[in-house]
Amino acid sequence: MLEKMRELVDKLNLYNYHYYTLDDPIVVDAVYDKLYQELVDMENKYKFNFLDSPTTRVGGELLKGFEKYTHERPLWSLQKSQSTNELIEWANRAEKLRVEYNNSHEDKLPPIQYVTEFKFDGLTCNLTYESGYLKVAATRGNGVVGENITAQARTIKNIPTMIDYTGHIEIQCEAYMPLSELERYNKTAEIPLKNARNAAAGALRNLDTRETEKRNLRVFAYNIGYMDDFNFKNHMETLEFLKKEGFPVNEFHPLVDSIEDVIKNIEYVKEKRHELNYLTDGAVIKINDIRTRTVLGYTNKFPRWAIAFKFEAEEVETKVLDVVWQVGRTGKVTPVAKLEPVEIAGAMVSSATLNNIDDIKRKEVRIGAQVIVRRSNEVIPEIMGTIGDLSDTKEVEIPKICPSCGTELVMDGAYLVCPNKTYCNPQIVSRITHFASRNAMDIEGLNEKTVDSMVQNLGINDVSDLYTLTKEDLLKLPLFGDKKADNLMNALDKSKLRELHRFIFGLGINEVGVRTATDLAKRFKTFENFRNATFEELTSVDGVGDVIANNIISYFNHEGEKELIKRLLEFGVNTIEHDEEVKEGFFTGKTVVITGTFSSMKRDEIKAYIEKEGGKATSSVSKNTDLVLVGENPGSKLDKANELEIEIMNENELMEVING
Repeated sequence: MLEKMRELVDKLNLYNYHYYTLDDPIVVDAVYDKLYQELVDMENKYKFNFLDSPTTRVGGELLKGFEKYTHERPLWSLQKSQSTNELIEWANRAEKLRVEYNNSHEDKLPPIQYVTEFKFDGLTCNLTYESGYLKVAATRGNGVVGENITAQARTIKNIPTMIDYTGHIEIQCEAYMPLSELERYNKTAEIPLKNARNAAAGALRNLDTRETEKRNLRVFAYNIGYMDDFNFKNHMETLEFLKKEGFPVNEFHPLVDSIEDVIKNIEYVKEKRHELNYLTDGAVIKINDIRTRTVLGYTNKFPRWAIAFKFEAEEVETKVLDVVWQVGRTGKVTPVAKLEPVEIAGAMVSSATLNNIDDIKRKEVRIGAQVIVRRSNEVIPEIMGTIGDLSDTKEVEIPKICPSCGTELVMDGAYLVCPNKTYCNPQIVSRITHFASRNAMDIEGLNEKTVDSMVQNLGINDVSDLYTLTKEDLLKLPLFGDKKADNLMNALDKSKLRELHRFIFGLGINEVGVRTATDLAKRFKTFENFRNATFEELTSVDGVGDVIANNIISYFNHEGEKELIKRLLEFGVNTIEHDEEVKEGFFTGKTVVITGTFSSMKRDEIKAYIEKEGGKATSSVSKNTDLVLVGENPGSKLDKANELEIEIMNENELMEVING
């Protein structure tokens, strides 16, 4: 019995390897399906399965959460470059260090050779094998500690569950959703996926492994992070080892002797990437020789022996089909261009934001006009300007009345504004959603869709109405049962006591963001002090100028807002006094700028931590900046920091500070 099952497992795994890894099927689907079902029947009958059985790849678990996993070796970030000059400078630095080493050592390093690889735009995974079996799959996390996603990774058909090597080894790879799979998925999906990158990340961080399996993810292996008896001489040997062990390795990894040839390879990647079945947003260049890598070592941010080349934002041409106007939380009515759908950086784009009327005029945006649209990474698409003949185009009609409630619009500076705060539904929905948001009153389970349903079905008009709701009211809403209604009622009750800065931010006063709300709470300590503050007292707060001070005073002088505050207090909403005492720590007294994206914490969480430690988080780099925290895709703030010779800290170092 076991021999027969072992034979079926080996045969099916071989077929899977040819189908998913080599993209070269050796049996028809009907034959595979027959053998697979035979194995399933035997496993069910004898209540046994081998660890590497293909049946273990089927998603079926609904997990409770993700456990943390500490990597054997750090998964480093890479230095980023966007110009050939930066690449040449990097290569020159490496060559200088090589020459210096050779001048003082007898065991000379060989001339530098470079390997160029695709920079995959997916999610980094670290696969740990012991005794030949897949033990753990984990996300990169902060580079030191990630999340255990073994159950999710097992649904990825081209990840080997068993390998010949029996020592302890960590394989670094990139998980991605093939573009063909994204297209297939979206044809039948109730909610289409926006792009392949988010689809891969979302699938691997989905507690329902059945959903992970549906997305048919793949991986490319590209590095050995740790190996018990690592003795490879160069990177090309490691890639050959990975292929021999059954890992999918991308076929593009040319080895060249000069940085000039690397630049040619990057141009090839740039031209080729639109023909690929996966997203790539650049190239990774690595020094081939392992001993040279060891000598070059690492900075406190990244390895000196590798660098990433990021492509610039993509621009494409498309047509403006229409311009619609949307009403925001503060009543601003902003234009959105509806575009002829076009693919940019692996995502279908059909709309782009326009800031205001001046933006439309300055860029000459007209209905029917051909425009250039830019999209950088995950940033919202932007219209750069029009091209070609505009004679057959139509001028964008500027609305005179609110597209939602029909109230006559007014101009407030460069913006059209709907003054009907009381009965304009989009404003009501946005204000309540803002009040309930994570940085404000943090009412779990109250999202924009639910708020919209409440406005439509229960007739709520402002945030105070939330505290009049009963369970019976909630049960009238679509998709609300007993448990969901109970959970929301509990969340509403919990939200009645919140920190002062959350309440201030939740009120939605124009220009008062999270940082300003925190500064105001520090200064005034209680809500009574804050709402009775004078213009002079308000402007004495760091970051509060005349405009914000006037906005605050106008808010509390408005009869409708006075009534709202009165009702909230009557319903038991209260604030915790702000504790001005801060913990003495690493950030105490420092002015810090945050740039880029971070995998372990959200930016607002990092800001909150800095301020809790007595530091100050600002938005722009200047000579007064003490420290710049750098995540992925940092942009111009990093350049400015280097120019001013300001201390830089990466995510790994930040987490070391936070974790002590």
